[in-house]
Amino acid sequence: MTARDTVRIHGSDAAAYLQGQISQDVDSLATGDTAWSLILEPNGKVSSWFRIHRLDRNDFLLDIDAGHADSLVARLERFKLRTDAVIEFVDTPIPAPVTWPGTDDPFDEKQRIRAGMPRMGAELTPDTIPGEAGQRLLDVSVSFTKGCYTGQELVARIDSRGGNVPRPIRVLVADGPLEVGAVVTADGDDVGQVTSACGEVALAPLMRKVEIGDAVSVSGVPAIVSEPAGS
Repeated sequence: MTARDTVRIHGSDAAAYLQGQISQDVDSLATGDTAWSLILEPNGKVSSWFRIHRLDRNDFLLDIDAGHADSLVARLERFKLRTDAVIEFVDTPIPAPVTWPGTDDPFDEKQRIRAGMPRMGAELTPDTIPGEAGQRLLDVSVSFTKGCYTGQELVARIDSRGGNVPRPIRVLVADGPLEVGAVVTADGDDVGQVTSACGEVALAPLMRKVEIGDAVSVSGVPAIVSEPAGS
């Protein structure tokens, strides 16, 4: 994981607008609180995954994986009709460290992968549905008790079905080095492709028939589908 880019949104309608657009319950955040959140497309697929920090009643900082702030801003601007909210890039970082279970240093790529922590542009793409990113991400990013927000229907439907998704992101621990783009096979079938790799660990969205503990081959390298560190 690299450094993070920061966006500020402020104005008299900022809180109400965010409450209707993102998966986190903005109304539950006190001044100084920081939380993870998703912003989705109307079809429920992931647009951005980021942190939100409340500076004041209608003043917020949002930070996201470096290089992906433009897409976050574009998505926020798209539905901002007759809304008093200014969205701008800033150099001020959120005053709270990034943390994730199973990592001492979430900016260490190997630790990020071993913890099953997805990254924008790798595991999280315009084709990703939230449930595929894992229960850990949903637990910290999605409120199932807040009011409606854009894209909510798909999230709620999958949750009601027990979280079954087509291609959940899995942690792979191999007998040798792995590479991004490597094809994952199980029982002779192609079941996915590596999206992040560092040494002998990798992340890959895999067909749901592949379960934790299964043995797979990653472009010929034997590997095991493993629980994320810290589970």
